[in-house]
Amino acid sequence: MGDQLNQPINQGLKPKNYLVESILVTIFCCLPLGIVFASQVNSKYDAGDYAGAASTSKQAKQFMLWGLIAGVVVLVAYFAFFGVALIAGLSAQ
Repeated sequence: MGDQLNQPINQGLKPKNYLVESILVTIFCCLPLGIVFASQVNSKYDAGDYAGAASTSKQAKQFMLWGLIAGVVVLVAYFAFFGVALIAGLSAQ
């Protein structure tokens, strides 16, 4: 019975927090969607909430990807709009 007390608790691997990716998306796309969840992963894992850390990691990844996709869509739309305006302006001359 004493051996069972000395056995480590199965923690699993620490989930990725996606903090760096979320910060980069915030800097380049101005959409801080994933930072809130990314900042919670390590604290939940350290507190022993392994399932919560894994769930929060998935949410951080999802929101980071949504922010990235939204930023790319806005950027493409921006360049498409001004590209069409530029072509229309040049053809009018």
